[in-house]
Amino acid sequence: MVMAVVILVAPLGLAIGCVAGYLGGLADKALMRVTDVFLAFPRLILALAFVAAIRPGITSAVFAIALTAWPPYARLARAETLTIRNTDYIAAVRLTGASAFRIVLRHVAPMCVGSLVVRVTLDMSSIILTAASLGFLGMGAQPPSPEWGSMIASARRFFLDQWWVPLMPGVAIFLASLAFNLLGDGLRDVLDPKQR
Repeated sequence: MVMAVVILVAPLGLAIGCVAGYLGGLADKALMRVTDVFLAFPRLILALAFVAAIRPGITSAVFAIALTAWPPYARLARAETLTIRNTDYIAAVRLTGASAFRIVLRHVAPMCVGSLVVRVTLDMSSIILTAASLGFLGMGAQPPSPEWGSMIASARRFFLDQWWVPLMPGVAIFLASLAFNLLGDGLRDVLDPKQR
């Protein structure tokens, strides 16, 4: 589920942020206001509303999490694009007659990918927690599909007698989230030129 969300979210956030940052003006204001609307709601509540509107299941949970997870990537890509769009090499590309689409696609977006990769790996833990929360509430993966949140929900009745049954999926969620956070921290150290 996490990889499906990332495959949907990262290109969408990158495209919206790069277009908004490069074009500026009315396009920037319109795209960033839409982003602000999505940022105004808590991610889990918005994902829960989207899943309830569609139907419970893995596919709808992936799309609901993807619809709520793209705004931070768009903000980050926009900030990177605003620093890149006035550089000398972008001006040189503009002088060669390249279109705005080509400049964004070939020159601006690749410069934003490094910081976006770090943000994606750091955000994977919150995607795991959102997916597990939806599964716990019965809106994510439906039984008999194995999913950590639904495992914890089905093991609630064993909590007092056999506490290790609901503990194991919780430990798996914790370890996966910690692993992605450590990966993101390591990638930030590797990809940040100021650290070298």
